[in-house]
Amino acid sequence: MASSLGEVVIRDRFDITVQAVLRAAWRSEPVSIADASLRGMEASAAAFDALVQARVQADPEALMYGVTSAPGDRAGVVLDEEAQARRPNRLWTAVSYGEPLPDRVTRAILLARLSNFVGGHAAVRSAVALEVVEMLNRGPLPRVPAQSNGGSGEILPLGALFYDLSDRLDLAPKEQMALINGSPCAAALIADTALAGRARLVVAEHIFALTAMITGAPKQHYATDLEELWGDEHETAALRSLRVLLGGADSAHQSHQSAVSLRILPRVLGAARRAQARAERAAQRSLSSVTDNPVFLAPDERHPDGAIYSTGGYHNAQAAPAIDALAFAHADLCQLSERLGDHLFHHRETAPLVGGDEWSVKPLHMAINGWAEEARSIAEPTLLSLGAFGQNDVPELAFLAWRKAEAVARCLDGALAGLAVLASQVLYKQGRDAPEALRGVVDNVRAIVRPVNGPRLLGAECQHLWERLTRSATGQDTPIA
Repeated sequence: MASSLGEVVIRDRFDITVQAVLRAAWRSEPVSIADASLRGMEASAAAFDALVQARVQADPEALMYGVTSAPGDRAGVVLDEEAQARRPNRLWTAVSYGEPLPDRVTRAILLARLSNFVGGHAAVRSAVALEVVEMLNRGPLPRVPAQSNGGSGEILPLGALFYDLSDRLDLAPKEQMALINGSPCAAALIADTALAGRARLVVAEHIFALTAMITGAPKQHYATDLEELWGDEHETAALRSLRVLLGGADSAHQSHQSAVSLRILPRVLGAARRAQARAERAAQRSLSSVTDNPVFLAPDERHPDGAIYSTGGYHNAQAAPAIDALAFAHADLCQLSERLGDHLFHHRETAPLVGGDEWSVKPLHMAINGWAEEARSIAEPTLLSLGAFGQNDVPELAFLAWRKAEAVARCLDGALAGLAVLASQVLYKQGRDAPEALRGVVDNVRAIVRPVNGPRLLGAECQHLWERLTRSATGQDTPIA
């Protein structure tokens, strides 16, 4: 990604990356498009117009989707002069409604929208792209519903996003289609899920490692020798992370093997890392992918006048499965959090410290179980929808996958908050310090939920910790680990 200090500069579609989303969407750094890209858009728009005119002159009945025809079910009918005159300038698909997307996601969609523009494949003038950049840099951000987007492609949310833009500019038919076609929403949603997943994985590994330390889990559970035996890069990374986090711990290790929940930590965390890597790959590909319909190929040796293809590129078939995979991994981490919390109430060294006093932290195990059960109830696959007809007979459901993943991730934040408080309490009762690599997370937990010595409104404090974990995961607060 080419950029100057504090500015994300887009020279081509491959500059639109997960890192660019982090900077431009999450951190609100300004965006600009290189002059050469703007000139390229003008050349492609002119070449597209010339090709359309040549085709219509050669055959007045020539069909070019959304340009000489209406969209959707009237794709097979050429618009006559009267019908062309009735074509609205404003976008007509802003009909979804419900809870709005967070601003960071709306900004990510705007950034992803540029990937079809900068290479000329959308055949839009540079003025259209600059309007999108203006929305990113100065706003205002429209209210884009996160719900009821059950259509083929993303025409409903994109209609809401660009409705006002279509009033500010006199758009050509292809420019109208280019604003609402493609799959920038799916690209933005998977990128958002992946970015938040990074932070949540770090927090989970820290809190799980702290639980292993205070229960005296034998080092052999996370030994270097296992890396070669298991032969998986993500499980190897989890093993190494746990060893680093547990380095310097002052605890004695129990002589017998730990409970399953502690021994399988590298495997389950490895699976989460694998889902995280899959999400990041899907996001990276999706953000720079050309997904417009119809898509324009600029003139070259193979197509001297250029070419116009109608495609299904707007259907992002990798977004929902990748988002689902990360949601399932987070749901598993919720279940593991519940099991580790339960283990603290049964381990011979820690049980008296958290379970021996009915008026202290003991009820927390019920709260953690509540989060785990809620995650379990939400995590289910997002399959192709059958709720459509005619031309638009297969809806794409990345929004639904993202909403479920968001809900599961917030359950994980809740479960980790409860487990962190329990682990902090054990450490306090033991009169021990956390190893250096885990000291920061313990300090951050105790800054919100101090050690417990008697009844108090502990749920309210855990609420603050839960909210802090979510804000940290979504870039709105400093990392907790």
